[in-house]
Amino acid sequence: MVRIAEIEAGSIADELHMEIGTRIVRINGERVRDGIDLTFLLADSELALEAVTPEGEPIVYEIEREPGEPLGIVPEPDTIRECANKCVFCFIDGNPPGVRDTLWLRDDDFRLSFTYGSYVTLTNLGPKGFQRLIDQRISPLYVSVHATEPEVRERLLVNRRAGLILDQLRALVGAGLEVHTQVVLCPGWNDGPHLDRTIDDLYGLGERVLSLSVVPVGLTRYNLGRPVRLLTADEAAHAIEQVDRARVRALAERGQGWAYAADEMYLAAGLPLPDDTYYDDWPLTENGVGGVNRFVREFEEGLPGVPRLDGRRIRVLTGRSMGPVIERLAPRLAEACGARVEVVQVENRFFGDTVTVAGLLAGEDLLEAAGEVSEDDVVLVPAEAVNGDGLFIDSLPFGDFEEALAPATVRTGYELTQALSTL
Repeated sequence: MVRIAEIEAGSIADELHMEIGTRIVRINGERVRDGIDLTFLLADSELALEAVTPEGEPIVYEIEREPGEPLGIVPEPDTIRECANKCVFCFIDGNPPGVRDTLWLRDDDFRLSFTYGSYVTLTNLGPKGFQRLIDQRISPLYVSVHATEPEVRERLLVNRRAGLILDQLRALVGAGLEVHTQVVLCPGWNDGPHLDRTIDDLYGLGERVLSLSVVPVGLTRYNLGRPVRLLTADEAAHAIEQVDRARVRALAERGQGWAYAADEMYLAAGLPLPDDTYYDDWPLTENGVGGVNRFVREFEEGLPGVPRLDGRRIRVLTGRSMGPVIERLAPRLAEACGARVEVVQVENRFFGDTVTVAGLLAGEDLLEAAGEVSEDDVVLVPAEAVNGDGLFIDSLPFGDFEEALAPATVRTGYELTQALSTL
């Protein structure tokens, strides 16, 4: 069952006087379990829509429409399917007090994987739920594999069902579905020969396994060494070599790299990032593979359009991962806009200094790092650090952050020139 949250003006639903709060129970006799079902079942042009009004009255809407004509309803968000694992590297276990409420949700929902590209483990699906993936052709999926050896994956996820992953992936690709796969690399757990085995197993499933990304485990001061530790530079470099061997084979046999080491893996190893050709058609940028290259490329494209800010100061707040990258770009930005550009690498006291990405910087840490500002100052804040509700990860509202830095101008952006474009 899904509940209607919005009705588009002038739509079929509007003409039928459907009401917000109406529950859609069945479509053409099929039960509607969630938003995926709703989308799937609304594909027909002729619909018998069984619903219950907000007052509790049952009603049936008989609808005939042109193919592809939208019904005009927006459902409420689905209840999130939670994780059944107790992963030894779970980031939630590293959350500090005061973190945004949503960061405590242990989601592991195939619907989010299909619609937003988040990774799931498939351990919380029974036979019916798994068959649904195949019946409704929910593809591509993004699957957190971590290891294909059953005993290794069970140990990592602390879940006896975790060892089924290869059988599950065989069933998905055998039914024609496509998957992106991921390994969170934990030294002493799934690295070395275990990573080689995982790479070989996944590659052997064929071309419907669209990609494999290998990312280093991320830990905070709250779960560092309990029981997982961070990769050393040498370990990260060795993992990159393992990925590169797989890429040589994939490029020769399939014409694309297929396996990718995440940007953070190169940063951990102290190695330069690969050039743009490494990332093929950029399938995993939102998952930390190629994001730094995209950042630089968009900077280059946007540089000619930045406004003149002669005599002013720009303070760029960022994490330690991106700090060196932005330091290299700062002189060119200063030349293009006429401002004095200062890059401030912010120490993450909220999570601890092992967390270096800009998106996990707390508002209070950013505020302290901004220092003394004046009316002529422009403070740039990474947009990744603020969620859709305008909250930093420590629940500080962005409005309060701006107010604290008044009279300076505060802007957010996913890239430097984008942030300056609103001035």
